[in-house]
Amino acid sequence: MQIDIQSRDLTLTNGMRDYLPKRLAYGLTAGDAAIRRVIVRLSGVNGPRVGEDKRCHIEVRLRGIPDVVIEDTQTDLYVAIDRATERAGRALVRRLGWRRAFAPPARGGEGVPQLDGPTPERT
Repeated sequence: MQIDIQSRDLTLTNGMRDYLPKRLAYGLTAGDAAIRRVIVRLSGVNGPRVGEDKRCHIEVRLRGIPDVVIEDTQTDLYVAIDRATERAGRALVRRLGWRRAFAPPARGGEGVPQLDGPTPERT
């Protein structure tokens, strides 16, 4: 998984540089094969003032299906990263489940789920 970390109005410490890839690898393991790239943007919401909120914007670029984009804002940057990563992981599982449910049929297999009950007749 290729990870691009961008920081705006925040100083990115070595601890944060080490923490982010580990947290993303753990939170996004369900879709590792489908992930092309992960872009993380960290920023201060209120500019360079002290006591500001911190924003974590995560964009997960996927192969063949729409991307997952999640954002979270907290006073603690680590909490914002944790929450955004957890939400991105859940959204990724839903997106991959959606792809499997509506994938075209494999050779000789079933692909699109069938409706329960009789098929409505056209007049």
